Amino acid sequence: MGTFQIEGGHSLSGEIQPQGAKNETLQILCAVLLTSEKVTIHNIPDIIDVNKLISLLRNLGVKIEKIGRSNYSFQSDDLNFEYLESEAFKKDGSGLRGSIMIVGPLLGRFGKGFIPKPGGDKIGRRRLDTHFEGFIKLGAEFRYNKEERFYGVEAPNGLIGNDMLLEEASVTGTANIVMAAVCARGTTTIYNAACEPYLQQLCKMLNSMGAKIQGIGSNLLHIEGVDTFTGCEHRILPDMIEIGSYIGLAAMTKSEITIKNVGWEHLGIIPNTFRKLGITIEKRGDDIHIPAHTEGYEIQNFIDGSIMNISDAPWPGFTPDLLSIILVVATQARGSVLIHQKMFESRLFFVDKLIDMGAKIILCDPHRATVIGHDFQSNLRSTTMTSPDIRAGVALLIAAMSAKGTSTIHNIEQIDRGYENIDERLRAIGAKIKRIA
Repeated sequence: MGTFQIEGGHSLSGEIQPQGAKNETLQILCAVLLTSEKVTIHNIPDIIDVNKLISLLRNLGVKIEKIGRSNYSFQSDDLNFEYLESEAFKKDGSGLRGSIMIVGPLLGRFGKGFIPKPGGDKIGRRRLDTHFEGFIKLGAEFRYNKEERFYGVEAPNGLIGNDMLLEEASVTGTANIVMAAVCARGTTTIYNAACEPYLQQLCKMLNSMGAKIQGIGSNLLHIEGVDTFTGCEHRILPDMIEIGSYIGLAAMTKSEITIKNVGWEHLGIIPNTFRKLGITIEKRGDDIHIPAHTEGYEIQNFIDGSIMNISDAPWPGFTPDLLSIILVVATQARGSVLIHQKMFESRLFFVDKLIDMGAKIILCDPHRATVIGHDFQSNLRSTTMTSPDIRAGVALLIAAMSAKGTSTIHNIEQIDRGYENIDERLRAIGAKIKRIA
């Protein structure tokens, strides 16, 4: 179990480049299974979850070539289906939640797909019903081996387009169903589809491969099935979650930081949500500039004077992956805020570690926490803690960098799952952080 040792209380300065988006990359990598031709993908982040999926694809028989620091080519012209029935696949697939998205393209192209119950963050119940109900709507037969916790879908005669209303706007569920529906005979409509920028990117990539998808960016997709797909070239967007993390880090450490090439048009309400905490965010071309908040920052109230409430919601609402960052940043603001985590019931349980550091937080229930800001009148205390998941881990890292003294964070593999060489990149702008094996 790896460890970070952080000497807090230092201001940072300089420029930082966000990595490619983790959540988009996991979808895009699965889409390479739809064609036998070469697919080239740029700006792939070097993180644990992505590397696990690349390894899984390689074991499945995908020919993979690294052609640059973050650029790869993939060719799925000779797949090894025996791997899908192997114990090795059960182990590889169960260690990564994103592995579920190989089922859609395999089902669409080959008429069958298998996956062990996938892993991922322990942040509450995350159902797979949406995925498999969508496949069943397209004519697939579903089976589940309860003893081996192994899912399978088959459509030996091919898929048939259908109209469906998703019970939830699941991002991975929508992506999976889309990658199957593009191969179905006839037309499919998906209502209550997720419409996150990363899902839009997937649809645009599929169209460049020969798919016929309309309604991209809305929650109603129209898909006309096609028989074959060509290769393509695609570039991953900057990671909006990492961008939001750096905004929070700059504010908490009173640092002047420029975040380069952020893709402003894809950030939605993220910048304005941080502005509600009183953080100054300047748009400079396609960069975000955060000036040093030497006088602190003040949380807004609603127009009627009531306490600010920040909650998550499916896109274009505020992403749940950044609520932990918002929460930790609020601990040093002037004023109070109610954080409402609607989508996952265990994601706020890391606040006890912030309370141990001196933060004033009332955990109202598994979904809501009230934060009373310190206004930097008292510093968070350094401590030793363990990262429970990716996003909480980075929130704790930000807290440690603002605290006086030296903090220790264990289980940093959770952070490495979503953030590329974060210790090296933060040291480049002045952070005092060491990685201890």
